[in-house]
Amino acid sequence: MSKEDFKFCYPFRVRYSEIDGQKVVFNAHYLTYFDTAITEYFRWLPFDYTNLCDRTGHDFHTIRSLVEYKAPIHFDEEIEVFVRISKIGRSSLSFEMGIYAKDDYQPRATGDVVWVHTDQESGRPSPVNTDLVALLRVREGESLA
Repeated sequence: MSKEDFKFCYPFRVRYSEIDGQKVVFNAHYLTYFDTAITEYFRWLPFDYTNLCDRTGHDFHTIRSLVEYKAPIHFDEEIEVFVRISKIGRSSLSFEMGIYAKDDYQPRATGDVVWVHTDQESGRPSPVNTDLVALLRVREGESLA
């Protein structure tokens, strides 16, 4: 996976509160970077999924998060978190993620996040909104599974 494989990224500068005793980003913060970048990805689309959730009673739940740590990230580094949709299921979205130093092309971390669209009343999976699917296909390409 390279930066060129993505159409969207969101920049961060590592804050002191995000590092641990080894002076590298604490492992749990990688998921915070992923989550924030996904939120910004939806702004970029643009798609207001929280409004859709409020209107329909359906929302997304994270059912899987995977982080692969490739190289340390240090205090005050400028990083970019890349996001793309790797798969659209009937009721799920799979995100592929990459974290890179601003001027570097080797990933510091990679990851996958899977969301399932769920009817909040029944707790059962529900189909992903067709307008969102259409928008994702326009932004990411028709080849999405």
